[in-house]
Amino acid sequence: MTGIEWTETTSNPTTGCDRISPGCDHCYALTMAKRLRAMGSAKYQTDGNPRTSGPGFGLALHPQALTEPLRWRRPRRVFVNSMSDLGHARVTREFLAQVFAVMGIAHQHTFQILPKRPGRPAKLLADSGFREQAAQAMLFEDGNGGDDVFDWPVVNAPWPLPNVWMGTSIEFDEYCWRADELRKIPAAVRFLSCEPLLGPLPSLDLTGIDWVIAGGESGPDARLMDPDWVRALRDQCVAAGVAFFFKLLCTMTRTSRG
Repeated sequence: MTGIEWTETTSNPTTGCDRISPGCDHCYALTMAKRLRAMGSAKYQTDGNPRTSGPGFGLALHPQALTEPLRWRRPRRVFVNSMSDLGHARVTREFLAQVFAVMGIAHQHTFQILPKRPGRPAKLLADSGFREQAAQAMLFEDGNGGDDVFDWPVVNAPWPLPNVWMGTSIEFDEYCWRADELRKIPAAVRFLSCEPLLGPLPSLDLTGIDWVIAGGESGPDARLMDPDWVRALRDQCVAAGVAFFFKLLCTMTRTSRG
């Protein structure tokens, strides 16, 4: 389970990342990875470049974690890669095909994917060859020295997968171009995570977006968020007919309106 308000649980077939924009400055996952590395957690023993990453936060693929959602019988919303980014350049095409194969098999769940690098999944998921590659990704290690072969029902299922939501993060107005990349992705649901919201987003185009999450930073070094930025974003969503979710746990500036 997870404390993230807009999902129910997490799955991390990859861990680690590299900071690419100001929204990454106080990355909770980087801090957590350092602690997990010190605790001896096997998934967090790869160190990243200290300029962009950190201890335990180097990108690592975990084939043994791929099939985890298949063991969950109760349907749930699953945030895929809360500790990484499936859009990272070092996540191989072959591994991504396996990730989508698992999501197709586990059709009882809803999977939420939130890369800060939406350009790469936009290219892959628009490629008809990628679906064929995913359809072949049916062989997974069972973790006990053998193999499990799954009869993948998604070979003849609609594409994009109806249980996969695709999103991206936008923290400043200058990164609103990520929404343009997201619109290129064939997806059942497209959503934006505007957290940490570090400024107003007057240039944001909500065409083709189904859901917006907004929130600020938390923690001792959290940058303040002006409530007016949230109100403006909420009003943009209302005008565009887009669902809006405000994440309460954050730090906001004080204004005369409270």
